[in-house]
Amino acid sequence: MLLVNIDHIPGKELEALGIVKGTVVQSKNFGKDFMAGMKTLVGGEITGYTEMLVEARQIATKRMVDEATAMGADAVVNIRFGSSAVMQGAAEVIAYGTAVKFR
Repeated sequence: MLLVNIDHIPGKELEALGIVKGTVVQSKNFGKDFMAGMKTLVGGEITGYTEMLVEARQIATKRMVDEATAMGADAVVNIRFGSSAVMQGAAEVIAYGTAVKFR
């Protein structure tokens, strides 16, 4: 499955199949959440949350690809990611784009 964040694929004629998305709400365990709180006192990257969001983006992307595959797509174009805080220590990540078939 070809994944791109542009609205076309050079040299390919595309048939749009529809919007596809994948979403996940991810959280860290209490221990890592507590350590993240401590990190805010001294500053710097909170690697536990960085890792959480990387994992969440991977899961959301896979779910989007699974949806596109079920539609018979060859690629997903114009991919975007969004995220929002759901509660303390938990974030929703969504991946979405347009499933297309090559003509």
